Amino acid sequence: MSFLGTCLYDRVMKASETACLSQWRESLLTEADGKVLEIGAGTGASIDSYPEKPSLELYLLEPDRHMRKKLVERLKGSGKNDVKVLDSAAEHIDAKNDFFDYVFVSLVCCSVDSPAGALKEIKRVLKPSGKLIFREHVAAQPGSDRRKWQDRLNGMWGFIAGNCHLNRETEKEITEAGFVIQTIQRESMP
Repeated sequence: MSFLGTCLYDRVMKASETACLSQWRESLLTEADGKVLEIGAGTGASIDSYPEKPSLELYLLEPDRHMRKKLVERLKGSGKNDVKVLDSAAEHIDAKNDFFDYVFVSLVCCSVDSPAGALKEIKRVLKPSGKLIFREHVAAQPGSDRRKWQDRLNGMWGFIAGNCHLNRETEKEITEAGFVIQTIQRESMP
């Protein structure tokens, strides 16, 4: 994402964070424990959503240098000193095989260069008993008016919003990567 986009990101997302995103994130992360990797940690909006558990080891992956700088600044003010920040891309996670108990992705699969590559890497670093937790925006139903608008705006939106693709079929990508979705909840973001 550009320097300007990073500067504006938190302001642009503030209304959605207040309306629903922070609450959804918190409810998704209640059971997270052990070694937890968040991919695309951005400016650190999720930091306070993680449960306070002594056994939780948090790793935040953010490849974008502008976002990562804001993330590190937010971490300094959070009082969480034991968090590890990684700078690798989602398609090339700098971690051993079967290392993490949980991997969390939030509004990330839309913007990675290769969703299949990122999900393959998540599968590699996630323990066989581990869980992928996700909160993503997805393509609307094919043929719907919303999907037609997503398709029309996709190129321009990707340029403005840091490679975000409005019409990615993220749920399909997740299952094609070999994950079994145990629970899914669909919501419209206000």
